Amino acid sequence: MQAIAVIPGQPDSVHLAELEKPSIDTIPNGRGVLVEVLQVGVDGTDKEINAAEYGGAPPGYDFLVIGHESFGRVVEVGDGVTELEPGDYVTATVRRPGNSIYDQIGHYDMTIDETYYERGINLLHGFLTEFYVDEPEYLVKVPNSLADVGVLMEPMSVVEKGIVQAYEIQRRLRLWRPKKALVLGAGAIGQLATLVLKLQGLDVVTMARTPPPHLKSQLIEELGARYLSTEEIDLSEVMNRHGPFDIIFEATGVSWIAFKAMEVLTKNGILVLTSITGGDAKVEIPGDKVNLDFVLHNKVMFGTVNANREYFELGVKDFAHSQSQYPGWLQKLLSHPVEGLGEYEKMMHLLTTEKQAVKVFMQLKSLNGS
Repeated sequence: MQAIAVIPGQPDSVHLAELEKPSIDTIPNGRGVLVEVLQVGVDGTDKEINAAEYGGAPPGYDFLVIGHESFGRVVEVGDGVTELEPGDYVTATVRRPGNSIYDQIGHYDMTIDETYYERGINLLHGFLTEFYVDEPEYLVKVPNSLADVGVLMEPMSVVEKGIVQAYEIQRRLRLWRPKKALVLGAGAIGQLATLVLKLQGLDVVTMARTPPPHLKSQLIEELGARYLSTEEIDLSEVMNRHGPFDIIFEATGVSWIAFKAMEVLTKNGILVLTSITGGDAKVEIPGDKVNLDFVLHNKVMFGTVNANREYFELGVKDFAHSQSQYPGWLQKLLSHPVEGLGEYEKMMHLLTTEKQAVKVFMQLKSLNGS
C-alpha cells in the first residue's frame, strides 16, 4: 500500500513510499484493530519534519510516514477487542508509552523519557497511508454525527489539554475565575482554542498577523470573539484596551510572539505555549522586567504537547456541544482538502504557501465508503 513519507534529516524529501498492509495479528492477545484511513489533517509539524528540523524513522526503516491527525473507519478487530467493531469511526492518539512512571499510568504525553514515540513524528509511522493497525487503548470512537469533522479531533485534543492543565495549575489560587482570554494565532489550534474558551464563557480576543477581513477573522467573529491583527496593533495596546487577560493561549509557531506574551500577562495569569518552533531564531526580551513581574505577580508559563485519550474524549464532548451552540462552524475550518496520496506535493505546497488555510487535510476515502 502507498504512504506519504520523508527521509529524516534530508530536507524536502517528501515522497510516496510503499508499505505492506498491516495485520491485526501483529498486536498480541487478539487486541489488534485494523483501520482504513479516510482523512488526515496536516500542519506545521509535517512541514517542519519535511524541512528536516526534527523527526526520526522507525527502527528498520530509512523513511518516516508522516501525518499525525487521523480519522478512519474500523474494518477488522481481533477476538480480544470489545470496545470497537467494524464500521466505527475512530481517531488515534499520537504519542505511545515509553518506560517512565507517567507512561505506566496512562499519561504518556507527560513522559520524562529522553526518547519519545509519536506516530508520524518520531520513531513510529504516521497515518498518511491507506491502513494502520493499533490497539483500542489508543483509538477514540467518534460518533457518526461528528464524522464530517472527526479529522479535527487531534488538534482539538491539544487545545483541551492546554486549557485543562491551565485550570489545574490555577487551582493553587483557590478563587481563580478567569474572565478574559487572549489567543495568539488563528490557524486550526487558535480557532479551536477560541471555541473552547467561548464555550466556557470567557471574553476572547484572538490575534494573528493578517489584517481582516478574511476567512480566519470571519470564523473568529462568528464565535462572538474579537479578531485583531498583530500588524495593526501591539500586544501591549491590546492589553490596555481589552485586557487584562487571565489566560493567554499561544499558537502562532513564532517564538518572538510567545516571549512578547510574557510581558503582557496579568497578575496571577497563565500563559499556555503550544507552538513547536524547530528553527534557531533568537529573540531579545527585557529579562529583568519579565522576571520581576513573574515573581512579584505569581505568573505562570508552561508548555503542552500532544494529548492522551482523556483529552480526545473531552474534544468529542465539546464538538457535540459546539454543534448546538455554533452549528456548521467546525465544518468551515476544513478549508483546503487535497484528494489522494499522490497529491503530496500539492499538500506540502499548501502548507508552505497558503497563509489563509485554516486546515489542510488529505482526503483518502469518502465518509460513505466510496
